[in-house]
Amino acid sequence: MGNKILSQINASILVNAVYAMQGYPAMLISNLLAPISIIIVVTLVSRGALIGEAVAGALITAFVGGGLSLQADLAHLKNDFKLQDMVVSSPTSAAVYLLGMAISELIFQIPSIVILLVLAFFFVHGTLFAAIEIFGVLLLLYVFSVVLGFFLSTLSSDIIQSWAFIGILSILMTTIPPVYYPITYIPMPWRYIAYISPTTYAAGIVQSVLGYLPPGASNIAIDWAVLIGLSLILFAVAMKKNRWRDI
Repeated sequence: MGNKILSQINASILVNAVYAMQGYPAMLISNLLAPISIIIVVTLVSRGALIGEAVAGALITAFVGGGLSLQADLAHLKNDFKLQDMVVSSPTSAAVYLLGMAISELIFQIPSIVILLVLAFFFVHGTLFAAIEIFGVLLLLYVFSVVLGFFLSTLSSDIIQSWAFIGILSILMTTIPPVYYPITYIPMPWRYIAYISPTTYAAGIVQSVLGYLPPGASNIAIDWAVLIGLSLILFAVAMKKNRWRDI
């Protein structure tokens, strides 16, 4: 049983990561351009004062973007290649299929993540504890975005619709919220609107442990509680309302 699961995960990695990286290297450049371009803009506008925040925000964008991009891949395989039909009729569960695809998407993001980590080495300074907490935030965000991407892919009837979902969610989760800059830059009462996005809480944790936020600007315990709570709620809704077998 274990060997079958590993082989199914390996197949997902080969199809959605290895072959994609070999066949479409331009996608690797595209994945990196979005966060890098915002780093450049934020750095120029702030005259270098916010480069640390911008690099940390780019890491958040990379992990969220990777999970959301999975939506298009799943929808493409489901609608164009009818792969989901075959998986549903096989012993493979939705969880194993999603796990394999999630790992494959993370592998596809490795070149971008490595470059951003190099930038973080030079421009982001924190303790080992901060690095561990940031890793936990990024991992939780990735799981959140993967589950969201999976849920929307089961509802999507066309790859074009999936691209629209990705565009909207990317703006709402990584561009508009204070991911690349401290939330204190948003005047009241507009600041409350930013808390609609889960990435605001993630950025609050990251910026707090790195010392980019003044004391009292963010409560790490509350941010963690909200982020975990939203993830659990999304997981429950996705598992109950997805159309995995309704195809």
